[in-house]
Amino acid sequence: MELSIDSVGLQSSVAVSDAGRPLVEINWPTGRRHTPSLVPTVDEAMRRAGAERSQLTAVFVDVGPGAYGGIRAGMAAATAIALALGLPALGVGRLEIEAYAHAAAGVVAAVHSAGRRQWAVARYRGPAAEWREEAGPRLVAADDLVAALGGGPAGVCCGDLDDLPDAARAALRDAGWTPAGPGANMRRAALLAELGWRRLEAARARGDDLHPARLQPIYLREPAIGPQPPPPAEEPQAMKETSR
Repeated sequence: MELSIDSVGLQSSVAVSDAGRPLVEINWPTGRRHTPSLVPTVDEAMRRAGAERSQLTAVFVDVGPGAYGGIRAGMAAATAIALALGLPALGVGRLEIEAYAHAAAGVVAAVHSAGRRQWAVARYRGPAAEWREEAGPRLVAADDLVAALGGGPAGVCCGDLDDLPDAARAALRDAGWTPAGPGANMRRAALLAELGWRRLEAARARGDDLHPARLQPIYLREPAIGPQPPPPAEEPQAMKETSR
């Protein structure tokens, strides 16, 4: 069995799966307070699956981009569980999870509102058995979305489409992209479970090191926490009076 954890947005999701096939999934709103409910919900998902943590064989986690606190909460929980049980841990990006819901469509673009008038964007191609990343993820301005998605045929576009400026949505439609509906845009741990299992099998075949300590977040920009540049020095009073 595998445990999947997704806590990078305002809604979190946890799933328990068997060889990538979801057995239980729980989705709930967390806002920006991911930590208090995350571990209790993992325990509830295991209970509903009728399983113990000792039966887990791998842990999958969404590594972003997204809310800094949410990314860290999910990765901390996944790392702690994997280390405690001696399990492999594998990270998958937010945009890829969202796009994977539409793998049957062939070409899929995922868009995430990253703040500061920037958008995280990536392009993928299915079907699931041939799933691969074609471009991204990277940050662009809304006006540059179509160009960032590159040439070639358009397909389904998913993600934070409602937050896009009207002009950007129109440009995507004019370029041939079909917007996914709101329900299809929900990021779910069940998708992470399926995608994570495919990645896990491929990684094992290559002999990759899947130690939990090797998990890396995807930020696309430095988080706005920690030591910050000092504020501009205050002008001496005499200089202020002179400049009046």
